[in-house]
Amino acid sequence: MTSSGGIDAIFGTERDIEPWIELVRGMRDNFPGLETREGMDEYRSTVLEFMNENRALCVKEGAEIVGVLLFSTTHNMICCMAVSPSHRRKGIASALMTKALERLDRSRMITVTTFRDDDPRGKAPRALYKRFGFTEGELIVEFGCPSQVFVLE
Repeated sequence: MTSSGGIDAIFGTERDIEPWIELVRGMRDNFPGLETREGMDEYRSTVLEFMNENRALCVKEGAEIVGVLLFSTTHNMICCMAVSPSHRRKGIASALMTKALERLDRSRMITVTTFRDDDPRGKAPRALYKRFGFTEGELIVEFGCPSQVFVLE
């Protein structure tokens, strides 16, 4: 997980797909749209596509993946991020965000969607995005879940 005292967010590859899916499957209540087998199968295909395009970041502890992030350079957005509950508050999410923001176009607006303020699942991600300078944007419904866009100008 660490090198030179820091956390390494690295690009995931196809050989990482099983531990990646295992992490997200265990947390799928936090990911609207992944409640079904079909949703997970579609997510798996998406992750593989992002891996092949160097748009899938992960943090590993041995063979276990403890944090993941997908980002889109086309849409200039953070698409999906998860950190294992047993590895939170160790800087993993910050390492993933830092690496993703290095790859996105900072001259354009960057977006990310998360849970609304009144949803307890949104507390930690909203705080993280605010620390990185994101501000609250429009309220939306995504995958049937009330959500909010956060924007980094």
